[in-house]
Amino acid sequence: MTSGERTTYANANVADVDDLMALAGRAARSVAEGGELHEADEPEPDNLPRHSTVAVDPRSVAVERKVGLLRRIHQVTATYGESVQEVLIANSDGLFRTDTRVRLNLAVHTVAKQGDVLESGFEAIRGTAGFEMLTDEAVEHAATDAARRAVLNVGAEPAPAGTYTVVLSSEAGGTLIHESVGHGLEADLNLKGLSVYAGRIGQKVASELITVIDDGTDPNKRGTAAMDDEGTATNRTVLIEKGVLRTYLSDRKHAEKLGIERSGNARRESFRYLPICRMTNTMIARGTSDPEEILKSVKDGVFVKKMGGGQVDVVSGNFAFEITECYRIRDGKLAEPLRGATLVGQGPKLMSEIDMVGNDLGYSTGTCGKDGQGAPVADAQPTIRIPSVVVGGKLK
Repeated sequence: MTSGERTTYANANVADVDDLMALAGRAARSVAEGGELHEADEPEPDNLPRHSTVAVDPRSVAVERKVGLLRRIHQVTATYGESVQEVLIANSDGLFRTDTRVRLNLAVHTVAKQGDVLESGFEAIRGTAGFEMLTDEAVEHAATDAARRAVLNVGAEPAPAGTYTVVLSSEAGGTLIHESVGHGLEADLNLKGLSVYAGRIGQKVASELITVIDDGTDPNKRGTAAMDDEGTATNRTVLIEKGVLRTYLSDRKHAEKLGIERSGNARRESFRYLPICRMTNTMIARGTSDPEEILKSVKDGVFVKKMGGGQVDVVSGNFAFEITECYRIRDGKLAEPLRGATLVGQGPKLMSEIDMVGNDLGYSTGTCGKDGQGAPVADAQPTIRIPSVVVGGKLK
């Protein structure tokens, strides 16, 4: 409930009408301490489109079948998780909306050892959909990919440290865009001046080849929902358009303060937390280059096939990312595999130097952490070429 700039959230894990009315009463009394409540407008209809489908509700599947998915995988750590959230949002503006969010997560982590070298491989199947996403073929592919990556890395050469032309495959996933750009475009950080992108709407912040989108409506992806956790409909928000910064990822409060449209990016881990500005499904849009031609254009460089975790200082834009699968590029072809590599750089600088963008698109999934909260997200990018970037590894 709101009164001027004062907002009070009331939350509980209840669905009974009497309990909800009592909850609303507590919120109203708290807001009234800072000023009179206004009369609510006409209630907004609860008719938001649902962007994800659930053909097989995981609650209807026998536990034995779920355990069977894990028993097919040997000498690894495999985890299965499911969640079904029934979300109801009501506020003093008369908004009353509901959403059902069904999410599944099957993750496979393998370890390979050769002499004193230990390397791991990881693959996951995650989405906002039903049990139908976990087909035998999908599970087998995830297990095989995780095992292949661990075995490949344990026999690979240590990555040489230096500055190289780097090609990031669409299979690498969107860790780069999530960490180096996405967090810096969250409205709360920009209002406080804690982002390298603060006050730069309308300015060029990336290569003209780069368009960055956050799309909470992308069907069945891990960050997809009908509405955010303030009841605002999720959107396909163009953040950077052909290199120019257009807007930020906002909730109600920060959209009003910054004078921008609400983007539907107020998210919270559960009813126990306050909504904050968060990404959903964030991506670099497809370009026009053939991915094979991008690879052929590099005489000597590094090809990144899969990214791991990363971290960023949003004030400076400096980032560091783990690479979990990569290869040396020699004369436009993939050569020997490398291990222990990292990418190091500064977000806006790197985004301004990208000179080729592929016409493909690949996704990765994860759980994004901010202010002690975790939120399910997906990230995506096409194949891209960066002419000069620091690769951390073993010094010669």
